[in-house]
Amino acid sequence: MDMIYNIFNFKWQYKGEIYMAKDFLEEFIPDLEEFKEKTMAFHNKKMTVAEYKGFSGGFGSYAQRGGEKHMLRLRLAGGQVTKDKLEFISELCGKYDVSLAKLTTCQSIQLHNLEAKDLCDMIESVWRAGMVSRGGGGDFPRNVMASPLSGVQEGENFDVLPYARETADYLMNFIKAVKFPRKLKVCFSNSSTNETHATFRDLGFVSRPDGKFDVYIAGGLGNKHKLGVKAAEGTEPSKVLYYAKAMVDTFVSYGNYTNRAQSRTRFLQDTLGIDGLKKAFLEKLDNAFKNEELDICPEPYIISKKDDGTRVSGRRVTAQKQTGLYAVFYQPAGGKIAPSKFRELYDLIKDMEDVELRITPEEGLYIINCNGTEAEKVLEATEDGASTIFETSVACIGNQICQVGVGDSQELLGMCIDAVRKENFADGVLPQIHISGCPSSCAAQQIAEIGFRGAIKQSPDGPKKAFAIYTGGCPYQGRENLSDFGKSIIAEAIPQFLVELGKIISGQNTTYDKWIKDNGQKLDELICKYAEM
Repeated sequence: MDMIYNIFNFKWQYKGEIYMAKDFLEEFIPDLEEFKEKTMAFHNKKMTVAEYKGFSGGFGSYAQRGGEKHMLRLRLAGGQVTKDKLEFISELCGKYDVSLAKLTTCQSIQLHNLEAKDLCDMIESVWRAGMVSRGGGGDFPRNVMASPLSGVQEGENFDVLPYARETADYLMNFIKAVKFPRKLKVCFSNSSTNETHATFRDLGFVSRPDGKFDVYIAGGLGNKHKLGVKAAEGTEPSKVLYYAKAMVDTFVSYGNYTNRAQSRTRFLQDTLGIDGLKKAFLEKLDNAFKNEELDICPEPYIISKKDDGTRVSGRRVTAQKQTGLYAVFYQPAGGKIAPSKFRELYDLIKDMEDVELRITPEEGLYIINCNGTEAEKVLEATEDGASTIFETSVACIGNQICQVGVGDSQELLGMCIDAVRKENFADGVLPQIHISGCPSSCAAQQIAEIGFRGAIKQSPDGPKKAFAIYTGGCPYQGRENLSDFGKSIIAEAIPQFLVELGKIISGQNTTYDKWIKDNGQKLDELICKYAEM
């Protein structure tokens, strides 16, 4: 691996361009010795779970439930996985015998079930290869997100990925320089589909047809979720770093450092008021324009690949705006991708011109820039993924691994998929569902047509594992709706609830999105029936 990746000097190539977060490697590498020392101290019971979590998160790593195994989260700006990165990840999984990998809703990759020594060795390999995990967790700027088909999507306003990448690099400057009240999530949206939830993140850049951005601030999911506040309109893309600096300064100046339950930017809407928040942000923005030189002009994403004349269509195929090129969608159940799949995909695409992977905010993958012949090969290699809208459902890693998880979201999703498959419903009879194990909303259950959140339900037989249900959520720009939870259903009854719902809709020869328009009360009645069990 070392020979392949040129330790100390390796830099990722992006469309012929050198790409790596400045010289952060030189700054971060000395921290690895402390990481190793504290990781071993934790395993020798010299640090508490809370103490270690507060430290390790900043390195993109957390101890899993029970404290014996670990997770490492890789930062991948915009969810972009180039061939070089894909090869490196596949080598990493092989070398350390990784048994579980997870695509995340923040467009990153988590490697799970790592032994402490392997984790310490792995994180050094990752950093020395230029794929920094620093700030992947903890109170830091997190992975910067971008619409997964940015640069290739038909009808997009413009390609936002180059600006996401520049912003990701810029925010690395604050990893060691600034103490944040808590994490900061930044994202870019290329169209009204709002896949990255740009209108309700800590800082969101929403593209416009005129080639500019509207800027939203202080939104977020989790407890007391809030839509973002539109703080600016018609922002030139070259100026996005000034807005990032203003958001950092606003958060540091006004964020809550004493109460972690209220330390996210969305609570600034309450403490400052909407008008006060906008005023504070614009003051910081004015200071940034006066005191910083942050204009950017990133290289555009150019694809010169030609059409080979082969035409492909199907549920998992999206025609790109580049004539004759296609993006193929692949969704492993719950985002849990077999580590061996990275090698399989790399071997498949390594000789395909311009082909790369993009992780979606819903735990899937697009393999983009395929000509027709290549798309057919990719389709065949990814037949093990979701075959219906329902099977693309989203689930966090769940309480078997997560320290704070209440419910086993992955187990529930598996039970639901198994039960629904037996019914052989037509595609669309049931919608995509989102399942979070706790109120942290890692699976964004508030924006789902049907969502679930781990809970405990009291019954005559004592407390039982359950999930609170959310309905009517919508992420689309201009139609955003963040739903609140209602009743709770015992976990083991949820698969049957979905089967019964599917039978009702299938019996009317329609799909969920059409049925729900006139049948909200019937859905509520069905929920009540199962909540009372």
